[in-house]
Amino acid sequence: MTQQGIGAPPPVKPTGVGTKVFMALLAGLGLAGVVYLGVLEARRSQLVPDGAAAPSFEMKRHEGGVLKLEELRGQVVMLDFWATWCPPCREEMPALVKLAKEYESQGLVFLAASRDDGDMAPKLVDSFIRKHLPDLKPYVVYADDDMARAFEVNALPTLYFLDREGKVTDAQRGALSEDALRRRIERALKQQ
Repeated sequence: MTQQGIGAPPPVKPTGVGTKVFMALLAGLGLAGVVYLGVLEARRSQLVPDGAAAPSFEMKRHEGGVLKLEELRGQVVMLDFWATWCPPCREEMPALVKLAKEYESQGLVFLAASRDDGDMAPKLVDSFIRKHLPDLKPYVVYADDDMARAFEVNALPTLYFLDREGKVTDAQRGALSEDALRRRIERALKQQ
């Protein structure tokens, strides 16, 4: 028989309460995971669905002129809606530019569709390009509100892949890692 020291608390006997709390916490985390996946799926379902013809669009090019979707037939289009004020967009953009250059010879066209505000957009984009990413310049186009609505863009960044016929093959809200972008690009290029 062991003796307890004076003033020491009596030994704690397991009561099962800790186990119940742990199980409740585990169940709560599981439920949170299911809800999170449901929210992701709901957000994805709000985008233009895979297989749908991409909305027809015409955008001003940053370097001048106008670009129409029809001009890109026969190529895979990676269309990224972004803005200079959007931190996740700014973080993701170097990977998008790097991969655009890498896959360009395989038929990938990258469009960085700026959602910066109206008349100030070219100046904001120019400043961003000069300070952060000079190689972005040839990819920048401007997406007006009508185009953003047509593509269900209500958060930035929003990324679409269009196949060689102009149909949506993939869409994503939120920034992706370079590896995730690479996988999506390769999958889009393999689709016929």
